[in-house]
Amino acid sequence: MHVLIIEDNPDIIANLYGYLEPLGYTLDVARDGNAGVACATGGLHDAIVLDLSLPGLDGVEVCRTLRRDHQLATPILMLTARDTVHDKLTGFEVGADDYLVKPYSLPELDARLKALVRRSRHEHVQAVLMFGDLRLDAGIGRVSRAGQALELTPTAYRILSALMRAAPKLMTREELEREVWGDNPPDSDALRTHIHTLRRVLDKPFAMPMLLTLPGIGYRLTAHDEP
Repeated sequence: MHVLIIEDNPDIIANLYGYLEPLGYTLDVARDGNAGVACATGGLHDAIVLDLSLPGLDGVEVCRTLRRDHQLATPILMLTARDTVHDKLTGFEVGADDYLVKPYSLPELDARLKALVRRSRHEHVQAVLMFGDLRLDAGIGRVSRAGQALELTPTAYRILSALMRAAPKLMTREELEREVWGDNPPDSDALRTHIHTLRRVLDKPFAMPMLLTLPGIGYRLTAHDEP
């Protein structure tokens, strides 16, 4: 699981690394609010651990910015020393998914992160994703391009959903595999096969290809003609 920690306390950061990394987590860290926004929007993470009290933008403003301005669907677990109903409601109102009050149990943090990620693979902030002439309605599982319905396999649907949430940014092969298959991607070259299947439905009937491959790196969607 790939988690971004937005926290300025070096002792807390060290504790999180010491506990979570041996459990198989991959961790990134940002030590202030502005860096947290940049890191969250510049990479793909399975979840974000966000401290409420931060230099620069505080946790509430970071969460509001990620949800409102960037439509980021990544689950957010907010950490705070303030155990009041008002603070909790404020966090949830701006888009936090869960809340832990310091001092907290590291096993509970681990359990909550895993629960958030399990739910996020089926629920997203946006029920309808749109990019270029693509439209994906997660509520009914319908995908269309230029008004024409696309019949996708379940895996191709998950790949396209991930690419649309990231678009127009690149997703590396590793990021896309993790998004589609979680922490247990297939050993074979399954992703290449499913990309081929998706491209046949998404691009072949249309004049302009949208699914671009960067050989050896990954994939991304484009809404414009590119060389």
